[in-house]
This record gives sequence, structure tokens and C-alpha cells, in this order.
Amino acid sequence: MAMIAPPWIAVPPAGYGGIEAVVSLLCEELVARGHHVMLLAAPGSRSTASVRSPLESEHPDRIGSSLYEANHVGVAYDAIEQAARNGRSFDVVHDHSGFTAVAMAARSPVPVVHTLHGPFDEDTTPFYTRHGHKVTLVAISRYQQEHAPPGVRITEMVPNPIRVQDWPFCAHKDRYLLWVGRFDPVKGPHRAIAVARRAELPLVLAGPVQPGQEPYFHREIEPHIDGEMVRYVGEIGGAARKQLFARAKAFLMPIRWAEPFGLVMIEALVCGTPVLAFPEGAVGEIVIDGENGFQVADERQMIAAIARLDQIDPQRCRETVASRYDAPIIAERYETVYRRAIATADSRLQRSRTRAESPRTSGAGSFHRGNISLNRSG
Repeated sequence: MAMIAPPWIAVPPAGYGGIEAVVSLLCEELVARGHHVMLLAAPGSRSTASVRSPLESEHPDRIGSSLYEANHVGVAYDAIEQAARNGRSFDVVHDHSGFTAVAMAARSPVPVVHTLHGPFDEDTTPFYTRHGHKVTLVAISRYQQEHAPPGVRITEMVPNPIRVQDWPFCAHKDRYLLWVGRFDPVKGPHRAIAVARRAELPLVLAGPVQPGQEPYFHREIEPHIDGEMVRYVGEIGGAARKQLFARAKAFLMPIRWAEPFGLVMIEALVCGTPVLAFPEGAVGEIVIDGENGFQVADERQMIAAIARLDQIDPQRCRETVASRYDAPIIAERYETVYRRAIATADSRLQRSRTRAESPRTSGAGSFHRGNISLNRSG
């Protein structure tokens, strides 16, 4: 199979990069399960899958640029078509790259599965209404699936994965609260600051200030950073990021938008760190109120919930992730999605051939896929 990652940053990401982290885990797990996977990703990417980089360099400062996305996907589809011409056709393409691969999916000689990593809004709704039927759409939460616009058919739901064994568990916490993300008003870092100040607890902020977010950061965040009660540690990755999650007293998620998943929440929970979150989007599927954190309506309730953190068992936080989001579980669910997509494509092809065949030619040879299969090697 072919896995198309976004073109902006390498897989796995050195720091911020939720989609890239998901792609990395999924590739590693599918290869471990015996599948042949070609990862098409930004230069510098590493994987046990076969890696090909369609572009010459990363573009972390141009995230969302249609020029680089179209170039990346165009070269990826060229490689997929060439494999088919060489008699080594892929069985399925799994796209995470954005929009171009969906719009051009009819060009692919094999079925395309597309994971919806973003929300439906006034920009994306018309796009998926027009082009969504060309691919198998996969939602990353029940909320996202249930709130699909009329005319957009989502038959599959698979949440984002995490490899539980890769994350430390810490039952005894340090005295600080944590917020991690990109500095956008809807993500609520300014609200996290207000909560921490009123709770009289230190707050650590981590994440990138992306292009266009500088005015908000300078106006709403920077004046509060004092190195003690409010610390900004920048974009952090690797072991340092994991320890930051593991040692925190609680993770704050004061969002005001329809979050389609929220990978940072399961990163906190897997470390035994409870999550305090506004009940937006898919939050209610991840945060089990009173069990692995608290769902709160506003900053006042979030402050009150901090006083009840001793009611949350850190081990239970980790267990809720291990039972639902561990990478082997998610890879197995995607195997089912791939097989359904392949079966649907084969059925459509067979119906098309049947209609095209005359009675004299019916019974001709059946359709066979290439030798890069979804069957496990053994």
C-alpha cells in the first residue's frame, strides 16, 4: 500500500506535528504486521516503511500552501501509476495530505482512503460535498462522523493512535499545569493562563507560533510569561515532551472550537495526567468525566476542578488510552477499512466490466491485483 503524508514536515515530527505522528505510528505498525508500505513524505522522513520524498525540501513555514501540496501529491500519484504500469500495483492508497489527493482520486489506479484530520467548515464542506465520493472517507471521532454535512458520506471511524509503551507513566506529579498546542485563540492558551493564575499554580506553555499567529502571541501571551508562574518552553519534542506531559499535575484544554480529535489529550492521559477540558467537539469521547479528568463549561469550573484532581486515578487515565487508542488496535481497524475499500472498488469494477461485456465475451479472465498486497507476509 501507499501512505501519503503531508508535504510540510518530516515523519516522524521533531516537534509539533500531530498528523505526521499519526502517519509514523500507522506505518510502523502496519509494517510490523507484515504489510508492504511505501511512505510518501517530506525529505528527512524515517520509517520502517519504504520512504520516498516527492519534494526536494521541507516547508514548515508554508503549511497549507496549495503549490507544495499539489506538487507533492502529483509526484506521489505519478509513483503510484508507475508501480501499476510495472506490474506491481498497490492495493490501496491512504492519504493524509490535505485536499489535492481527494480531488484527483479518480486518477488513482487503486482505491483511495482519506482520513479527515480537520473540521468541516464553510471552506471544507463544499469541497467534500463535491469530491468526497471519490474516496473512502474516515472520520477520527464519532463527533466528526455524526456532524458530516448533508451529502458527505462517512462510513468509517478510526481514532488517532498512540503507542502506549513509548510513553512514560508517572503517578506522582509536579506542581504545574500544562497547555500544549499551536497559539491560536480557539485553542485557548490565554484562558489557560487565566485559570492557572486564579488557581495559583505555575503553567507551562509549549508549542509553535505559526505564521499569522504572532500578533495574538505578542498581545495575549507574551506579557504574562515571567519564567516562574508562566513559562513558555517553545516547540518541544522527543523525551523532553513526554516528561513534560508525565510530570504535569493536569493538562488544560480550554478550547472553543469543534475539535475533531485532540491528540494532545491522549498524550497526557497515557502518562497518567488527567485532562480538564471544555466539552467541544470530540472532547466528550476522550475525557470521561470524573474518571480520567473533568469536562467543564468555563474557566470558573476548570479552576474548581483543579481542587478535585485527587479524585482521578493516574493508572485509570493510562488504561482508558491503552484500551482504545493503542497503535496495534488502530492498525487492525485500518486493515478492515482497507479491505472494505478494496472490495468496494473490485465490486464497482466488476459491475462496470459486466455492463461493458457482450454475451460472447462474458466469462473472460477475472480481475487480479498486483503483488503488493494487504495479506500479511509469512
